[in-house]
Amino acid sequence: MKKPVNPTLEDVARVANASTATISRAINTPDKVAPETRLRILNAIRELGYTPHSGGRALASNRSNTVGAIIPTMANAMFASGLQSFQEELAIAGVTLLVASTGYDGKHEFSQIQSLITHGADGLLLIGAARLPETREFLALRQIPYVVSWCYKPDPKILFAGFDNHKAAYGMTMEVLRQGHRKIAMIAGISEGNDRASNRIKGVKQAIRDFGSPAKLLKVMQTPYSQTKGGDAFANLMHKPTVPTAIICGNDVLAAGAIVRARQLGIAIPRDVSITGFDDIDIATTVYPTLTTVRVPQRRMGRSAARLLLELLTTDNKPASIEFETEIIFRESLAPPPS
Repeated sequence: MKKPVNPTLEDVARVANASTATISRAINTPDKVAPETRLRILNAIRELGYTPHSGGRALASNRSNTVGAIIPTMANAMFASGLQSFQEELAIAGVTLLVASTGYDGKHEFSQIQSLITHGADGLLLIGAARLPETREFLALRQIPYVVSWCYKPDPKILFAGFDNHKAAYGMTMEVLRQGHRKIAMIAGISEGNDRASNRIKGVKQAIRDFGSPAKLLKVMQTPYSQTKGGDAFANLMHKPTVPTAIICGNDVLAAGAIVRARQLGIAIPRDVSITGFDDIDIATTVYPTLTTVRVPQRRMGRSAARLLLELLTTDNKPASIEFETEIIFRESLAPPPS
């Protein structure tokens, strides 16, 4: 069926196999429509790109037509693409998104969650699985619907739309080892309170252990996510008595900082040392040389997280978590070590 340019209520009714009156009830008084029917109508709205009129209650809302997303930082682009697709999917159902930032601070996350829920947010998108005990208790006691993204683990108590950071970092490290590198270092994010950074470090260490001698992890430097900090860490590593032939970075921002600093120091990438990143944000293709990195399916994660949250809010279903696979994107910054 050809998608209409400006889908109408009648188009939604035809795709959902329901009357226009049922569609209107699902949008304005969803509690009066069976959960299975609501989900079918929501899928039709999503498929057609239909936007409910602002005067009615949104399909995916019980109270305020508002959902909150709490992300660690707005300072760089690592969450931007996923958050954009999350918002686009919510907008289809007439739901407004509020965004807050924690600065990678668990106490700040707790206060932001309390604030959003107090102001009527119907559900939440949270990043990562690391939570303060008081945050977990608050979420449980208030029975707040939420989805966790940018990570994944088989936990039936938590709904995930994410990927396995350990597995992704493990895979990148194995590729670095296959290229012939044996002296490896890592520039990682701060792991305290950040399970994504922690699991990436663990993945690198596990890969080197599994590969065995003579491969060696010379140093793991933990630093805040910024290009300047990535550059500082790179300079530190390259002034050690034993220098690495490859540096695995915990994200693309750190890797870009390392590449820029290498140029300033007269160190050729990848002739003298290889550098890899993680995320595959825009900077991975604008930095020179371009960055070999782990591609995270941000937009698909964002869309799926929104759909899972909408399903929690509009039906009695218990949707299953979704694990996404990452992909190594080969560019110019990784090559065999110097002979």
